[in-house]
Amino acid sequence: MLGLVGNMGLAHLRYPTAGSSANSEAQPFYVNSPYGIALSHNGNLTNGEELRTYLDEVVHRHINTDSDSELLLNLFASELAAYGKSRVNNNDLFKALKGVYEKVRGAYACVAMLAGYGIIGFRDPHGIRPLLIGERLKDDGLKDYMLASESVVLKAHGFQVYRDILPGEAVIIPKNSMVPEFKQVVPMQSYTPDIFEYVYFARPDSVLDGISVYRSRLEMGTKLAENITHQFKKDGLDVRKEIDVVIPVPDTSRHSALQCANSMNIPYREGFIKNRYVGRTFIMPDQKQRQSSVRRKLNAMASEFYGKSVLLVDDSIVRGTTSKEIISMAREAGAKKVYIASCCPAIRHNHIYGIDLADNRALVGYNRTDEQISEAIGADRVFYQNLQDLIECCVKDNRIKDHEMELALTPVVSRDDTIDSQILTNKTSPPIDSFEVGVFTGSYVTGDETEYLSFAERARAVNEKIKNTAKVNRGIESLDIEDVKASVDISIFNSGDYS
Repeated sequence: MLGLVGNMGLAHLRYPTAGSSANSEAQPFYVNSPYGIALSHNGNLTNGEELRTYLDEVVHRHINTDSDSELLLNLFASELAAYGKSRVNNNDLFKALKGVYEKVRGAYACVAMLAGYGIIGFRDPHGIRPLLIGERLKDDGLKDYMLASESVVLKAHGFQVYRDILPGEAVIIPKNSMVPEFKQVVPMQSYTPDIFEYVYFARPDSVLDGISVYRSRLEMGTKLAENITHQFKKDGLDVRKEIDVVIPVPDTSRHSALQCANSMNIPYREGFIKNRYVGRTFIMPDQKQRQSSVRRKLNAMASEFYGKSVLLVDDSIVRGTTSKEIISMAREAGAKKVYIASCCPAIRHNHIYGIDLADNRALVGYNRTDEQISEAIGADRVFYQNLQDLIECCVKDNRIKDHEMELALTPVVSRDDTIDSQILTNKTSPPIDSFEVGVFTGSYVTGDETEYLSFAERARAVNEKIKNTAKVNRGIESLDIEDVKASVDISIFNSGDYS
């Protein structure tokens, strides 16, 4: 880092959404023409095949990888190239972005860098994936600006004034003036953040779209306790006699589990100790790796399980692999009964906006009742959050309060695209319409995505086939991660085996 020069930078941390961890898909992506553009993208485009055809047949831009982020970059580049100018200005960039918005469907929060010009940030018209901008005052009286996916990143670097980029909005931070210009490029189609950010993906100390992730998770624990108590009461049972202890599955569910235990007046204990050198298991590329990683990731303390009826609280139950192993570990540690509760409803559908869960058929909740899910993962009983309760958890009293406004400033912008937002302001942002909950309902905010779901399933199948063939041919152990696309997605000028 010390060897880098200049006053602009772009970095990205990404995992793939269709089963590939290929180095060739590492971001940021870069195109030399026009002007030199680098781009990083959080999200997932659902009309990628249509865009690939357009870029090939209409604007004749060669695409090297299967990444939709490269499609997005080349689409933006083609829109800019249409002006044929030696130099562009902010107005040109906003117009080019409007052309991008008109052609792209899906979730996208993007940050781009135009060589020698500045930084650009923009967000899809539904606001599915998060994007914030922060302002930091330097000792010399000048200001720094930073775009990030979570507010905690900004606060960690001393950016005390920040706000969300709104759905359909873009911001340009020119290199020389360093005064950001905001524009509502297209009208908001809705204001529907992905609710999975609040359930699992975001850090608890973040504030996304004016909503505290931490407070939302506390409320999830309260609602979950009410639901569990009610279900036991329907069976004529007292929850405090049926459950001896509440134990979280580290780490995301910890706050919800503590609130759940407090609400039911049942002891809370830390029964699993986490190995922090093992990453998130639900995004690991194969089933055997996920199973073995759970054992390496968590260790059950027998003293907290032996002879007890335990309630395990997790943020979500996806494939059931992790839950099944954890329940098995609890029983091995001497648990008398093992109940498990999920802070969100049963996941029965694909997540198509940038969080790679699994195909429908790989989801433990797919075409199964709660009783069948309990049997599949080896639990005595499974409890799920009600969807309406989950939505209420993310809006009830969780928007930032007046005394916190200096830490999370948000804009007032009309949904009329003729209104521009030019500066950071401390007014209240437009209200969130709802949340993207297609992973639970199968109804997605961008409309009917049947065609994309079929494409994604085929892509995963191809990746799996390539990976398995590579393992057989090269003798790769099942726990090794294979860069499955590296030898097949490089451009036609780089054919060959890059093993």
